[in-house]
Amino acid sequence: MPRVRRALALLAVLAAPAAGQEPPAIDSPAPAGLAVTIYRAPDRAAKTAIDRNWARGYALITERRTLTLPAGPAVVRFQGVAAGILPESAIVSGLPDGVREKNLDADLLSPRTLYAASFGRPVTIRRHIGKQVREEEGILRSGPDGAAIVQTAQGFEAVDCHGGQGAIGYHGVPPALPAKPTLSILLDSPVARTVTVTLSYLAWGFDWQANYVATLSPDGAHADLVAWLTLASSDVTGFPDAETMVVAGTVKREGRAPYAWERSGIRSIALQCLSAPEVKEETMHLLALPPPPPPPMAAMDIVVTGARMAVQEDLGDLKLYRVPDRTTVAARAQKQVALLHRGAVPVEVFYRVRLREGNPGPVRTVLRARNRKDAGLGLPLPAGPVAVFAPRAGVPLLVGEGGIADKAIGEDVEIDVANATQVTVEAVHAASGKHWKEYGLIVRNANPRPIRFEAEILAVPGRVRKASVTPVRRDGALRLPVTVPANGRVTLRYRQIDDD
Repeated sequence: MPRVRRALALLAVLAAPAAGQEPPAIDSPAPAGLAVTIYRAPDRAAKTAIDRNWARGYALITERRTLTLPAGPAVVRFQGVAAGILPESAIVSGLPDGVREKNLDADLLSPRTLYAASFGRPVTIRRHIGKQVREEEGILRSGPDGAAIVQTAQGFEAVDCHGGQGAIGYHGVPPALPAKPTLSILLDSPVARTVTVTLSYLAWGFDWQANYVATLSPDGAHADLVAWLTLASSDVTGFPDAETMVVAGTVKREGRAPYAWERSGIRSIALQCLSAPEVKEETMHLLALPPPPPPPMAAMDIVVTGARMAVQEDLGDLKLYRVPDRTTVAARAQKQVALLHRGAVPVEVFYRVRLREGNPGPVRTVLRARNRKDAGLGLPLPAGPVAVFAPRAGVPLLVGEGGIADKAIGEDVEIDVANATQVTVEAVHAASGKHWKEYGLIVRNANPRPIRFEAEILAVPGRVRKASVTPVRRDGALRLPVTVPANGRVTLRYRQIDDD
């Protein structure tokens, strides 16, 4: 028995890494299961479209991965995480002995980082002189700033200072330069084992919104309402076959979405000639072998799927919408999933002007519905832009676009559609006293039918008295509603009392 114990002890010593030796690296190339929950950009207005070049919302990403760990310290590299990951938010659960250290490997494969990581490595110089291509072996002796200095059999030379066209060919990719965003953790397992872990983290570069299409009936009294959930990602990492959810409402988060240049962290390569050209002046480019960067977001893929509709759930005071089937949140892409379809929703078309100290703004056409079940709706409506169509000779034509904020059940839904062309207003300042001012408004209707009109009084410092119509309060604002006859006019008057 003593011999057996001594043999086991010797094996343990031989198996242990030597002092100063790097622990072994365990690569996890992809997750076995994914869940992506997207939160809207908090400062984007409801009617403002998602910025495809820079999605300023964020996502909670949960990945399930299976790891085979050796005994002792090891580095686990989670490849394919989101490029916009907030590494400080990463949580790894399922490891019995926990995590000792987390690192984000930010130097991804790009023309600049490939050039920088190849310092001191052999490369092939290809020169196009006329119709001939000449190749020569050399070693990179400079960084990516300034000129490309290469040592060849003839000595040192600045490659990009020759006439014609040329390129540098790399013999391989340095092992420290991952092609995918990678999060690495350092752990120490007392025994070799296979474990299933859950990696959760927040990442910038995602966004979502509801997109509504309202088609008015010929009489303008009803509308068919269709809505889609629009999911967007400006991240370079895609998440295939993911359980996907979105959260409506405002979630308080400290910090901000980084600007595009901060988010990428990678500058472009721009080499300059440091010596006089050896031949006549011509355009010279230094080309790298890696593929070009992804196309601009304006060309991003847009996928529409409407087989099944998203399901709404409660999440405290927020609303969560779950995509019923697993879907792919693709890299630098946009996707739409059906949200709702309501036919013949009762609506009211009216005209509104906002008054500030008696001065009117533009007259706007507004579409109003009531978010109640007996009025054809009766469900939480997430914020988003609305496109309004009206029939003309049997063809629906776009008449305006607006937006709605998050609306709870029971609230009025008002869609500010477009500037009115057949309804005008004229301000009349009738009289004033020591502590009051009287304002007037002439409303003219050039339509061949009566219209509903509302004057909304903004920033009222005192009280409104002696109004020519009974004021009503909607959404915290005081309004003066009136019916204006066809091809007619109406004068509104009210007195504003200064409480001071």
